[in-house]
Amino acid sequence: MNSVAVPAADDSQARLDHLESLAARLLDACRAQGADQAEVSCTEERGLSVNVRMGEVETVESTRDRGIGVTVYFGRRKGSASTADLRESSLEATVAQACAIARHTEDDPAAGLADAGLMARPGPDGWPDFDDWHPWMLEADHAVDLALACEAAGREADARIANSDGGSTSTSTSLGVYANSHGFVGAERGSHHSIGCALIAGQGADMQRDGWYSYALAADDLEAPAAIGRRAAQRTLARMEPRAMPTGTWPVLFCAEVARSLVGHLLGAVSGGALYRRASFLVDSLGQPLFPDWFSIHEDPFLRRGLRSAAWDSEGVATRASALVEDGVLQRYVLGSYSARRLGLQTTANAGGVHNLAVAANAGGFEALVAGMRDGIVVTELMGQGVNPVTGDYSRGAAGFRVEGGAITHPVDGITIAGNLREMFLAIEAVGTDVDPRSHIRTGSILVGGMTVAGSD
Repeated sequence: MNSVAVPAADDSQARLDHLESLAARLLDACRAQGADQAEVSCTEERGLSVNVRMGEVETVESTRDRGIGVTVYFGRRKGSASTADLRESSLEATVAQACAIARHTEDDPAAGLADAGLMARPGPDGWPDFDDWHPWMLEADHAVDLALACEAAGREADARIANSDGGSTSTSTSLGVYANSHGFVGAERGSHHSIGCALIAGQGADMQRDGWYSYALAADDLEAPAAIGRRAAQRTLARMEPRAMPTGTWPVLFCAEVARSLVGHLLGAVSGGALYRRASFLVDSLGQPLFPDWFSIHEDPFLRRGLRSAAWDSEGVATRASALVEDGVLQRYVLGSYSARRLGLQTTANAGGVHNLAVAANAGGFEALVAGMRDGIVVTELMGQGVNPVTGDYSRGAAGFRVEGGAITHPVDGITIAGNLREMFLAIEAVGTDVDPRSHIRTGSILVGGMTVAGSD
């Protein structure tokens, strides 16, 4: 950014110490109530968010949230309760409620804490430093100025930009402590910041909308507000005067910011909950080739300044770097301890989600992918939820650009792209190097050959 980000006065360690002490007291209370196992989660979040539109302030919101979650196990019977009230009477009532629920539920053979031997342990130098704590002392007036500067740069970029959906600035910090009766105690903290705007060009039925935003763990890693606004303007103007698209079968290039949705569909299909319910088109697919033989996806929980780095998952299990897909073959599922037991497998340390996935590239940047596809569609926006997780059938509204002769010729919208995810995965022809850094799923643009495109011809 052009302006210097001032770090906040940091009392986070004292607040984490308080949450750790609170977690220990709650575990003791669970044991006193007769629980065989127990786990406690304590979280605290602070944030500031502002929104502006057409040069005027619309909202300024300051937030402070906290939550306590208690889960107990009486044998294989589970009970959970939560509160945001830290008064002693409320905490006692929360523990009592969780225990009462557990005493009246049925046994579940898969219930219980993750195995004690899988718990994360600090190394000789303590827990790893992921460089993910960068609080920002951002006053409301300064946050408003940043959002206004972003929106103004976009609105002033071209006379065709007649309106705005607004600009925004946000900053937040989070603290969390997870502890369980295996003796595991994990404390973590993180910061998140963003600036963005959305613009509207044209008039009446010819209006088009698009935008851009920057997101980072450290404010100094954010793009400058004016640069964000200008990029939002460029993207909006590029969508002006869309043309019809003939229905047919075409290669489809998912640009990086929408390509990660394809990885998201894979994750949903190989997650434990979908698998043990047999509600996935990838049931019993472990060890099977799902992608071309050059394709791979790796998980790296230890990436410095990664958007989702962690030494343990939400059950305290030690994370590890591993392949999800290697040489096109599905290497493992995405499991927490409960779903793993339901499937007769072991947790993959993914309770709470995956950590920093990277899709390996086999091609050049965006321009090279466009040139290589010759004739087809670039998709920059997806609409609707037309994906069947049981069959893998895929049908979504889309907008983007027509590619002819290896070059973008004009925008298109009002189209539908359709296929089946299993077939689409195998039909991936290229992954670009143009990685969008704003997600823990790090992928470049993905080129899929031979999808059905329904246009408006």
